[in-house]
Parts: sequence; C-alpha cells; structure tokens
Amino acid sequence: MKFSPTSIHGAYVVELEKREDERGFLARVWDKDEFAKKGIAFNLLQGYTCSTRRKGTVRGLHYLIPPHKETKLTRVIRGSLYEVIVDLRPDSPTYRKWLGMKFDAHDYKMLFTPSGCAHAALTLEDNTEIIYKCSNEYS
Repeated sequence: MKFSPTSIHGAYVVELEKREDERGFLARVWDKDEFAKKGIAFNLLQGYTCSTRRKGTVRGLHYLIPPHKETKLTRVIRGSLYEVIVDLRPDSPTYRKWLGMKFDAHDYKMLFTPSGCAHAALTLEDNTEIIYKCSNEYS
C-alpha cells in the first residue's frame, strides 16, 4: 500500500499495490502494521457496503461526536464518487479546511478519513457502490 498525505491533517489517499499475473491480480486492502508505520492507530470494528442508484446523489456530511466518533477507510468498487472531508477538530492545524477528490472503481485508491472529520460523497455515475471500513460501531 502506498500512502499519500492530503491537505487535511491525518487524512491519506491509500493506493493499492496490485500483484498481477495472467489470472488477474491480488491487492492488499488492509494491513494494521502498514497503517501503524504511518503513525495511524486504526482499529477496524465494522464495515459496510453502500450502493446508490442515481448519479448526483449526495450522502453526508456524516459526522459523529465523542464517544461515537469514528475513523473511516473508503473505496469505490463500482462507478465513481466525489468524496469530501471537512476537518472539524478544533485542535487540528487544518481546522475548518475541506478537501474534495474524485475516486472511481478503476483507480484502486482508498480514502482514509481521521476521526473528527466530516465525510460526504456525491455519486458521479448511476449504480455507484462504495465500501466503508469503520473504527466504531454504528451510532
């Protein structure tokens, strides 16, 4: 996995490294040790798949406050999205800043959103599907 920092403190684009052969490819989508090497303590507790039928649908901004705050790792597996993070952590150097990025099923990239940041997604295609891995239970 390749980690690229974003303009939001603690948020990363995580690019999957595909191991390819004549059959196709294999790519690791989660490795606790790789995240720890970046100083990220991310304990996965739950995961979800979200499918959206229509292009132009907005989901979010989602934001949880303590004790229910959560860290997210998202990846588009069908279609494409414009994802947005807003830093709502008063002690963060990027407090009140936001970031928007396009992701699609063919770029094999994930978005790591730290707790304390709001997250939203706008579908850019019909029948878009995203996977969420979360650090906290649903609240």
